[in-house]
Amino acid sequence: MEHRVLSARTIVLWAVGLGVVAVASVVLLLATLGSGEPQDGVRLDVVRTASSIVLGTGGAAALLLTARRQRYAELDLVQKDHDATERRVTELYGKAADQLGSDKAPVRLAGLYALERLAQGNPAHRQTIVNLICAYLRMPFTPPPEVRARTRIGPRDAHRFQELEVRQTATALLAAHLRPDRPEAFWADIALDLSNATLVKPTLTHARIRAASFAGSTFVGAATFRGTEFTGTADFRDTWFRDLADFRRVEFGESVFRGAVFEGGTDFGVHTAAKLTGARTRTRDVRRKWPAGWVEQPAEPDWAVLVAPR
Repeated sequence: MEHRVLSARTIVLWAVGLGVVAVASVVLLLATLGSGEPQDGVRLDVVRTASSIVLGTGGAAALLLTARRQRYAELDLVQKDHDATERRVTELYGKAADQLGSDKAPVRLAGLYALERLAQGNPAHRQTIVNLICAYLRMPFTPPPEVRARTRIGPRDAHRFQELEVRQTATALLAAHLRPDRPEAFWADIALDLSNATLVKPTLTHARIRAASFAGSTFVGAATFRGTEFTGTADFRDTWFRDLADFRRVEFGESVFRGAVFEGGTDFGVHTAAKLTGARTRTRDVRRKWPAGWVEQPAEPDWAVLVAPR
């Protein structure tokens, strides 16, 4: 908002005008009330009353100008506070982003938690911070092998396990702030871009998400979306579900699964409606529950395509 400031010329002209009015008033009073007649007293009282009104009006104008100056001072202070807050947010954001680029897992974890605190306290920056976390998860990653009876882990696998912990922390932070049943921590109107990411055991349950892209992503371990609502488009094109895919009670504004591959167990329950045209499934002996009407049509050995309901 643009505010006009009184110019020096305007102030001088007003001062000169008031001086002229004062002089003219004195001359007029001397000319009209200087005859010594009895009516002069009454006229003088009228003039005094009028002068009081004029003085009161001038006082009100002075008070208005003072209030105007005070308002400008307060607006300036608010703007300075806003600018200081924005600078601090930018500094903290930059520092946390640098931490995500560290080669040390604890430093990367610290960066994630710093971003979470920053987003929690600054709603206007939440989508930007979510975009940064998603960009981190989209970076290339090879999951470590499962450790069962092995007691020794090589340096390379140890690094993978550390990176896996950081990534699972990142997905857990996102999931924790996308649940509307936790209003004190809920981040509303968030979109996720996790296309071409490698996600290990993501659990995104009972969330509300404006839109999400998982196009080209690989899900390792159980991928759980149970009870989540996508108010916009959920893009699962060319995704690879290597293990369980749980879509029970999911609400889609619009869904796309063209080219998706379901290699493990799949469960859409009885309440989820989804478009699975172009999706494929492995026909091994695992539980597969598709949306109402969708059926498997054999396409090649051990594989079938999903056919739309008629």
